[in-house]
This record gives sequence, C-alpha cells and structure tokens, in this order.
Amino acid sequence: MALAKLLMLPLDSLGIPQLLKSMPVQFNPESVSISKSVAWSGAAAGAEEAGDASTPIRRLNAPPLQFSGGRTRELSLALFFDVTEPIAGVPIPDVRLLTNRIVAMSRIDRSLGHPPVVRLIWGLAPLGSDFPFTGVLTQLSQNFTLFSPLGNPLRAELNLTFTEFLQPELDLRETDPELTTRAVRRGDTLASIASSVYRDPRQWRLIAEANELDDPRRLEVGRTLSIPDPL
Repeated sequence: MALAKLLMLPLDSLGIPQLLKSMPVQFNPESVSISKSVAWSGAAAGAEEAGDASTPIRRLNAPPLQFSGGRTRELSLALFFDVTEPIAGVPIPDVRLLTNRIVAMSRIDRSLGHPPVVRLIWGLAPLGSDFPFTGVLTQLSQNFTLFSPLGNPLRAELNLTFTEFLQPELDLRETDPELTTRAVRRGDTLASIASSVYRDPRQWRLIAEANELDDPRRLEVGRTLSIPDPL
C-alpha cells in the first residue's frame, strides 16, 4: 500500500480545489498540532449579561457559565525538504523550487485579492475529524540548512500555522437544523439552489441524489428538499 502523503490544496473563490496548484509534501510531518478554544463566560445568577467568570457568587460552588461561541482552530506542523538526491529520477538544483509553492500560499493571489484558502488532506479520516482542515496560512518560517557549492539551498525546514477558515453559511448549516432543508420556490432549479447553499452550482447532483429525484429538471414548487453536506 502506497504511503498517504499530506496534500495542500489552494481553493478558488467558489471553494473549488485548484489542482494545478496542489502541493504534496515531500516527507510527512512527524507531528501535527491542532488547538481550539471555546468561549464560556460567567454570569451572575439571574443576570442576562455575561460577567466575570472568576467572580464568586454566594451559595454557589462556582459561578454559572454561559456559552459565548466557538473560537478558531489553529493547525501547526513542521515540514522537511531535501533535494540532495534526485526526486523521481529528476535532479532538483534548489530546494526553493519545492518550498516556494508553499510560500505562495502566504501571498496575495491576484484572482482572489487575498492569499488563498487552503484545504489540508491526509488519508481517510473518520467523520468529525480534524482532517480535512480548511484554513489560511497565517505563519510561515523557513530554515535552510545545507547549500550547494553555488550557494543554492538544498535542505529546508518549514514551520507552518494554518488558521481555520469557515464559510459562515456552511458553518450555520451544521448548527442550525433549518439550514439542512430548502423549500422549492417558483423558478428554482437544482443548479440555482446549489449555487445558493454551496456557492457552487456544479454540486446540484448532491441534492438530486439525496432526494432521489428521477428528473432533476422538474421540481415541484413547495416541496422540501434535503440539503446534504457539500463535498
């Protein structure tokens, strides 16, 4: 069985992977760190507004807490690159020919107006796992450790931090049951519904399959469609 490599996929403005700009790592990281904090705040008994969680309340062992919302996850990893030997039989004179593709993920993409959102994929993960992880590259450091006689770097160690990027509409779909269905309105097509909920009209087949539509071109006005999770 071939070794599964960590893959970094920049996304376009619709969230579709740009396969030509994909970046498989040369060596898998030895460890990956993912951190997330969740906001809870203290509230005085019977009060509507959150207060200081450290403020004691008489007759209670601890102040009551109110959920204030989730905070962004961060994924950190270190990658190693080495071109002292040919890769797949091809000599590479400078390790930056590999690492510059990662550096590009920290720079403004002219077609987007900002650095790309990146999806990190590594193997087949159980539902609800941290992979695939979608985020933006918020920290990058490069350390070049070996050089050719011409001064070209041949080995590099990169430390990367990705901050989670969530589309608000898709995030709400996972927490609000009302967003998992859609009533058909006059003039709706599967492509227009997919464009509205996924920002990608090409995902209309997901809705057709989830609702077992024999003729996707004929939608009954008023029918409630199940909206599955996007690919």
